[in-house]
Amino acid sequence: MFTGLIQEMGRVLRVQRTPDLLTLTLEAPKTAPALKVGDSLAVNGCCLTVVEVATPRLVFQLVPETLQRTALGGLKEGDRVNLEPPLTASAALGGHFVQGHVDGVGTLTKLEPFEGGARLGIRLPKGFARYVVEKGSIALDGVSLTVAAVKGDEVEVALIPHTLKETVFQFRKAGDGVQVEVDLLAKYVERLTGAYGPAGGKA
Repeated sequence: MFTGLIQEMGRVLRVQRTPDLLTLTLEAPKTAPALKVGDSLAVNGCCLTVVEVATPRLVFQLVPETLQRTALGGLKEGDRVNLEPPLTASAALGGHFVQGHVDGVGTLTKLEPFEGGARLGIRLPKGFARYVVEKGSIALDGVSLTVAAVKGDEVEVALIPHTLKETVFQFRKAGDGVQVEVDLLAKYVERLTGAYGPAGGKA
């Protein structure tokens, strides 16, 4: 479990591809010393398992399922990534509950300067707009953000200057893929209340 509060921007050192596996090596001098093999780390909001630690390097293995649901397969050497270690029992919950299970890849439609920060527009993956409400929470590339507006299948969020400076959004441009995880609670509410609608036969 994560909170969507980014602790470090890592750097991609190496991407090795085979037909069934992608091995990703990151440089993460702040994060790596506290991790060991088998630990989890959210990389642009996707929960990955550490398979090798050689501080400041971390190595991960991505299987086809992960590559199909995320934009991590498009990473290349030199790219920056948002990193967040898992939430501990004693830590403050400063963002919102983020599982690190990416729902899909949205498209950045705009990134406009706004009061020292930026206003972003993101077209959501098909079928996920129903889980998003104005002033609700959404995780974009692992960052916990408040929804400023919902327009059909597109959402808008506002980044304060600190968030823009400390995350990969400073490097983004229109057309880029953005990893999206909608609010976990919204999905559970739909699942539970669906049993009492027409589909469940109890209405």
